[in-house]
Amino acid sequence: MWFHIDPASGTPIYLQIVEQVKQAVAGGILRTGQRLPATRDLAIELAVNPNTVVKAYQTLEREGLIELPRGRGAFVAGPSNHGPEERLALLRPAVERLIGESYRLGCEEDEVVALVREGIRAARHKRADATRGENDGR
Repeated sequence: MWFHIDPASGTPIYLQIVEQVKQAVAGGILRTGQRLPATRDLAIELAVNPNTVVKAYQTLEREGLIELPRGRGAFVAGPSNHGPEERLALLRPAVERLIGESYRLGCEEDEVVALVREGIRAARHKRADATRGENDGR
């Protein structure tokens, strides 16, 4: 599995799981309809309390990234039905964390903007490659 938890990090474990799922979806590692590991299985693999995984999955569901049909598991949700204002409201906490961290590290505004643009381009390329792979029968 591709999850990696750093217990020494200042970031709560459930948020580490949330961020890694988001990155996996953005990078094309996880696709719409794909099933996530069962909460107990992931908790055992990561050596964390199952409630930690449940909290991460519930957070992802509230943000519309995954669906949790009762008794069936967790699945990557389809394209967002959120309007532009809702999408930006959901994105705002991540942007605020980025700004805070960049300020703490002493980064210049243009450096941060360039990094974000680079990340968006990389995500687009990964998605395009993943889509080509599906169409090629890979």
